Amino acid sequence: MVALPAQAAAQSMQADQELEDLIPDSAIGNADAWATDTDAARTGAPPANVLDEIERDSDMPDIPGMTIAWPDGSEIPDIQPLSPDPDIEIAEQSTDAAVKALPGQEEADTPANLRLADADVERVGKQVEVAFPRSTEGKTADKEEIVSRFAGLSALKTLDDDEDNLAQIVRRARTDRDLLIEVMRTYGYYDAQVYQSLGGLEDRADGEARGPIDVEKVVVRFDVQPGPQYKFGKFDFGNLAATGADEPALRGAFKLNAGDAINSDKIVTERVNLQNALGETGYAFAKVGEPDLLIDHQRREGDLTVPVTPGGVYNFGQITSSREKLLSARHLQRIARFDPGDRYKRSEVDDLRQAILATGLVSSVTVEAREAAPPAGQAPGTVDIDVAITQAPLRTIAGLIGYSSGEGFRVEASWEHRNFFPPEGMLRVRGVAGTTEQLAGVTFRRNNFITRDLILNADLYARNQQSNAFQARTASFITSLERQTTLLFQKPWVYSAGLEAVATSERDAAAIRANLPRKTYFIGAIPLRLAYDGSNSLLDPTTGFRVGLRLSPELSVQDGARSTYTKAQLDASYYQPVTDSVVMAGRVRLGTIVGTEIQNIAPSRRLYAGGGGSVRGYGFQQIGPRDTLGEPSGGRALTEFSLEARVKTGLLGGAVSVVPFVDAGAVDTSTTPKFDDLKIGVGIGLRYQTNFGPIRVDLGTPLNPSKGDSRIGVYVSLGQAF
Repeated sequence: MVALPAQAAAQSMQADQELEDLIPDSAIGNADAWATDTDAARTGAPPANVLDEIERDSDMPDIPGMTIAWPDGSEIPDIQPLSPDPDIEIAEQSTDAAVKALPGQEEADTPANLRLADADVERVGKQVEVAFPRSTEGKTADKEEIVSRFAGLSALKTLDDDEDNLAQIVRRARTDRDLLIEVMRTYGYYDAQVYQSLGGLEDRADGEARGPIDVEKVVVRFDVQPGPQYKFGKFDFGNLAATGADEPALRGAFKLNAGDAINSDKIVTERVNLQNALGETGYAFAKVGEPDLLIDHQRREGDLTVPVTPGGVYNFGQITSSREKLLSARHLQRIARFDPGDRYKRSEVDDLRQAILATGLVSSVTVEAREAAPPAGQAPGTVDIDVAITQAPLRTIAGLIGYSSGEGFRVEASWEHRNFFPPEGMLRVRGVAGTTEQLAGVTFRRNNFITRDLILNADLYARNQQSNAFQARTASFITSLERQTTLLFQKPWVYSAGLEAVATSERDAAAIRANLPRKTYFIGAIPLRLAYDGSNSLLDPTTGFRVGLRLSPELSVQDGARSTYTKAQLDASYYQPVTDSVVMAGRVRLGTIVGTEIQNIAPSRRLYAGGGGSVRGYGFQQIGPRDTLGEPSGGRALTEFSLEARVKTGLLGGAVSVVPFVDAGAVDTSTTPKFDDLKIGVGIGLRYQTNFGPIRVDLGTPLNPSKGDSRIGVYVSLGQAF
């Protein structure tokens, strides 16, 4: 059936109407008679009265005005039968050939011609191989990167676990061949040729000559003739020359030159580097357009155009804030690492954005440069920095539940308002209810106090402590200035200095057994801390090290007698990955108290060991000197060692790790370690990785327990042990 054009259809309708006008009514009646003559209808002959009126040999007269234009082309095209799907033909064929050319290859391209005689063959999947020439002349630069990139995108490799038939494998192979050609072009091989072939078709599942093909044994091989690697020719950087004296340094930021091998990935990377270099040199509104690479096959080179519009040099102006009551412009200027008049740097704008997010007061922030004054001659222009802030919830209610066999249960709850005293003046009220500790306290903290990253802390609390070593009822006030590290800005160096005033009523284990009254101590201290963090994570370090030193000169008054002494503690830890799934971690802690005898030191200020953050397997503060009743009495020298292997498993998508560990520790009454009673604990732990850090569960046992020590210690907390 051939469809008529619209014009022909219209002419046909007009002719029908004219024909109807020409036929007499009698003829219409005869036609009715023809239609009602049942005998004629049965025989297929017209009625006699109609035949009599028609001269059979006479020509029919032309119908006036009726012409039908035939569609373009005077002949009806031949209708070709549908050809069978070549992929299905391949799948249905059986052959004894070891290698078969894929559809679309010429018969002359026999398997012997398709495969390289001397090749390096890389297996990139269960059914995919890529072969490159092995000869020195045909060596392919970046071969490993090419194979790795192809493997990551290959349809055959991505879907190699699917149960495909041969036709599906053939289709994916054709797609992969085009992909491999594009990958070769990415690395400058614009004349590369890739040949496909199939191996394993001679194998039959039943071993018979005409049996079905075992699809799992089919291997698709791509033989690559790379050809020459094209080089960069000419470079055009638009208006980069308008930067004047800055041009050489800016051009140097784009680390591609004439004669270098073409690499599309490097073009993208260097474009970003050039954009960043402009932003770091003061060109606040510089634009770097999309690169254009023109390939010349005759020269085997590519000419690269990178359109650059510098837009002039600018200095920083003022900062404006959209929420003055939340974070004023004055406070934002304190946070910023630049001052008005400094040369514009895009990295410092990005840093300001991160610092504002780190306050915890905003849910989103936009920091944009706005031209306040254009450049004039050699004088830079000025850009103001507009900060648009969306406030985050400022109040938080938090809770913490923990347990260890030595300390028992611990429940902590807190309420805080992070901007109770704007800007960044936090007020927190907290309480602790536990087996060995009860506490109520109020904390004030001012972030970015006076300058960036400096924190003012003030903490007032009352605490009741109960342990086998001592009992203490304490009221304490501590204030300090601190440079603190955070998850967003993990700083290598941190420090703090403060003042501490303590009033405590205590008794040691012997006094508890004898039911003697408590002794009251008034203590003043100057706690100091300096630490270096070279690890890669605050909560879950896997590489690097940490070192920290604490010093606290103290004055203690008890019943009118004064004692002065200094507490010192050194902590160091080291993290070393052994394999992709195993990290070895080690820790050492050394402490001492010098300047007075141990009886002049309040029991709560002495040194102890044992517990989840110390020597696992032993109870909290259960390691060290003991009194005549066998209860721990604390000491003046502390030594601890820990070693553990953090082994990732495949459980729950790799979120679970197993951690075997060994800890050791000793406490002495002297000011230097003697290791007279070194205690060793071993055990195993589990870590479950979450978005906010690992959840830790450790089970330890003492190897050389003292009388009364439990055989098993259980510790549950957030974060690694160290």
